[in-house]
Amino acid sequence: MIYKEFQDLKLSALGMGAMRLPVIDGDDARIDENAVSEMVSYAMEHGINYYDTAWGYHNGNSERVMGKVLSDYSRGSYYLATKFPGYDLSNMDKVEEIFEQQLEKCGVDYFDFYLFHNVCEMNIDAYLNETYGIFSYLMEQKEKGRIRHLGFSAHGSCEVMKRFLEAYGEHMEFCQIQLNYLDWSFQNAKDKIELLNQYRIPVWVMEPLRGGRLAALSEEHASILHALRPDEDMPAWAFRFLQTLPEVTVVLSGMSSFEQLQENIRTFETHKPLDEKEMDALLHAADRMVKGIALPCTGCRYCTSHCPQELDIPSLLELYNEHCFTGGGFIAPMALMAVPEEKQPQACVGCRSCEEVCPQQIKISAAMADFAAKLNG
Repeated sequence: MIYKEFQDLKLSALGMGAMRLPVIDGDDARIDENAVSEMVSYAMEHGINYYDTAWGYHNGNSERVMGKVLSDYSRGSYYLATKFPGYDLSNMDKVEEIFEQQLEKCGVDYFDFYLFHNVCEMNIDAYLNETYGIFSYLMEQKEKGRIRHLGFSAHGSCEVMKRFLEAYGEHMEFCQIQLNYLDWSFQNAKDKIELLNQYRIPVWVMEPLRGGRLAALSEEHASILHALRPDEDMPAWAFRFLQTLPEVTVVLSGMSSFEQLQENIRTFETHKPLDEKEMDALLHAADRMVKGIALPCTGCRYCTSHCPQELDIPSLLELYNEHCFTGGGFIAPMALMAVPEEKQPQACVGCRSCEEVCPQQIKISAAMADFAAKLNG
């Protein structure tokens, strides 16, 4: 196992995420505890020492199961991370209640790593609202040793991350972002890393395989990569991309089977970063994958000055592209929660004034109608 230095710790470069644990009869709330126990045993034997869970994973059962399984091992042999569930605004005034329950559910006296969960457009104002006392409470727990390292995860834009960092950056020790070679440009992950570098905050990675999307590429893209590294499978390419980035400390993989765990551990037994030619080929494949689905908006903003509804069309198209590429998901709906209803896709009146000035000749009105239908359907 490759290890990365973090302050005075040595963390396994591969961490086990507990959002996609094996379940019984396809029921996400019914975790297969025997299968998880077997996976954790193998992970511990092969050097994984970082385990990541959260309040809402598996309908609230992930923390309980991971705590139970990890209780078979000495507390100093692993690092446990969980998060405050700010993705639900109704939790904002319950930080003490939730934190105490999390300790109880996990059966521990402290968390090695604790995060503000999912800093985004929808909750940034609430996270920064001092009346909730979230930051001050978590800092108090850190002073008491019940939190050893405090950080945050983010699905929001660079602008949202910047607001959070301007308020709390000097106290954040790590940041967890969605990072993979497809989102390097598609989700502006490169800019997010540059922002974190300004604050000297190391990067934790979530969604390294884009929910499994990067585990199996088309024959067209796979054949190009195989020609460069015949012995590497497609998941390994995604991990090698992350090994190329010096900012990355821990890569979290939500492994749902014993076979996935074994395969990923084999990849992280060696450090094989990409060379320039390999990186170019991989990013070219990502670009081709996105262009096959996404609308080619360049953000020139000619459209916005011609919209009678004053919609932020480039931002809406960016969310539309994400929603279409992912086949749904939570990122676009979550971001739109922070947008007034009269500025959302359904507010488009289909006048096509924007299309008359679009250099890319995008059928914007059709995209807004389709976006609204997807969100409602």
